Amino acid sequence: MVVVDDEELVRSGFRLILEAAGDIEVVATVTGAEAVKEIGLHGPDVVLLDIRMPDVDGLTVLRHLRGLRKAPAVAMLTTFDSDEYIATALRSGAAGFLLKDTAPDLLAHFVRTLAAGGVVLSPKVTRTVVDGYLESGAGSSAAAQVSVLSERERAVLVLITDGLSNADIAARIHLSVGTVKDHVSAILTKLRVTTRVQAALVAQQAGLLSNGDGRS
Repeated sequence: MVVVDDEELVRSGFRLILEAAGDIEVVATVTGAEAVKEIGLHGPDVVLLDIRMPDVDGLTVLRHLRGLRKAPAVAMLTTFDSDEYIATALRSGAAGFLLKDTAPDLLAHFVRTLAAGGVVLSPKVTRTVVDGYLESGAGSSAAAQVSVLSERERAVLVLITDGLSNADIAARIHLSVGTVKDHVSAILTKLRVTTRVQAALVAQQAGLLSNGDGRS
């Protein structure tokens, strides 16, 4: 994985925390200006990307990364739980967002989730992000969008919102990974979104998680 941040202290701190986990390799820690070149060189599965940087901002880097043949899973890093750029990042394909003061044990867990194809929605900022995402006009008809899903698709959507990968979802509800992949594709199409994290935000706004069983 690669960490992109303009502050050397943040980069070195994240490297120490993540490599201490034992199963995570940080292949590079770079500034925004170096990010696209180094990520293209190393081909990491996961990138933690600062959303605000003075040289090249995180949104610009994200747009370049989404164009790569093998695009990594990207989670945006921020120090603010009301960062106005987060909704834009999610619409641009980010797989989630994390506060820079995320607890070390959770940080490693989130990176593993991203590497497995899941999404990360930091609990401390989820409400702010949902509100900002919807105020931007995306997902304003969340309940109507969710209503077109089948019962099985709604169950899969709840597990997507829990951050589970296709393999984890398959094991949880006793389906093949291929079948889950088909369900996820259908969910994204029916919800008119392009990423799993966008689907998760729609599910939250629609109240799909209110009673924990995958039904509103």
